[in-house]
Amino acid sequence: MTIGIIGPGRLGICFALLLEKSGHSVVVSDIKKSYIDAINNKIIESNEPHVNELLNSSTKLKAVYKNSQVIDQCNLIFAIVSTPSLPSGRYDVSSLEDIVQEFSSRKDVKGKTLIITSTTNPGDCEKFQAHLNAAGVSVLYNPEFIAQGSIIKDIQTADMVLIGGTDQKSINSVISLYTELQSRDPNIHCMSLTAAEVVKIAVNCYLTTKISYANIVGQVLISAGLDNEVDLVLLAIGNDTRIGTKYLNFGHGFGGPCLPRDNRSFGNYATSLGIDFNLGTQIDEFNKSHLNFLKQYYINKNINNIPFYFKYVSYKEDTDIFDESQQLALCKELLKDGFSVYIEDSYLINSHLKDELVIAGAKFIKKQLIDIKLLTVDL
Repeated sequence: MTIGIIGPGRLGICFALLLEKSGHSVVVSDIKKSYIDAINNKIIESNEPHVNELLNSSTKLKAVYKNSQVIDQCNLIFAIVSTPSLPSGRYDVSSLEDIVQEFSSRKDVKGKTLIITSTTNPGDCEKFQAHLNAAGVSVLYNPEFIAQGSIIKDIQTADMVLIGGTDQKSINSVISLYTELQSRDPNIHCMSLTAAEVVKIAVNCYLTTKISYANIVGQVLISAGLDNEVDLVLLAIGNDTRIGTKYLNFGHGFGGPCLPRDNRSFGNYATSLGIDFNLGTQIDEFNKSHLNFLKQYYINKNINNIPFYFKYVSYKEDTDIFDESQQLALCKELLKDGFSVYIEDSYLINSHLKDELVIAGAKFIKKQLIDIKLLTVDL
């Protein structure tokens, strides 16, 4: 089977390579000609584990410049394009709307399936399906639950495969793909398009709630002079099987390209339905305030006024993504207040950000060259 992917970005290229590894021919399209050429020449550089080796060993992956080529050549087409957040908290789905329009403008698309992996607003996919009914195209919603830095592993071991839609033939085709991709029997959950869209953002809103709850407990213990027992307390709480230990650690607030915006999106959707007690909005506000708590915590801890040391300033270790990183925000706050800050020099930090931090007063240093006493900002 030849499978199409419109948008072979960080997630899309990982998904494409796993499909190719499973024996499928895969055609991907992107608007950036240089990126398409790099895929075909097998010279893209990715910080995601296993991407480069899978690309080098691939034999049935082809990259093209036009979405129309993917639509014409494939019956199952995944759309994994950017849906950036708007100030309201909703997602800008204009890129998906363009793809839907392209489907409707093509001839002989009857029987094809458009599988939307990009995060959407609840109700968007129903609108896409209504638009494509006349063309005979089925729409499914199939988001991934992955983390940057472990995308391939997360796809292969996902706790859940979520599929929204009503076309059972198309649903069965997607289930077959995941049966091949995953290292265990996939845990499939099928429902309507809109219900699946709610699940995607509700799951991440729950995770932000759990992260924030752990940070609230940590703040209480620290304020009570019980700093050294934070981990013990959270472990005890997490060992209650009704709660669990995943994401239940005291530390920096949540950040990155998914959790903050999904949290806001869930809050926006709840507000649109007239729900007053808006968990998403409240958690977002606490997360912002947690940064100030950590700043004061580390200042109070630094009784000898030694330099602060950040092992990383990305939103999580071993990734080059800095979206809403509380580590980076804390680093900038300390620099703004005149504290001495050292950061581990890493190829994951782009030159623009490095220059910005150096101008602010930060010093970059290789870990093995550290020979002065530092206070590590790491939770």
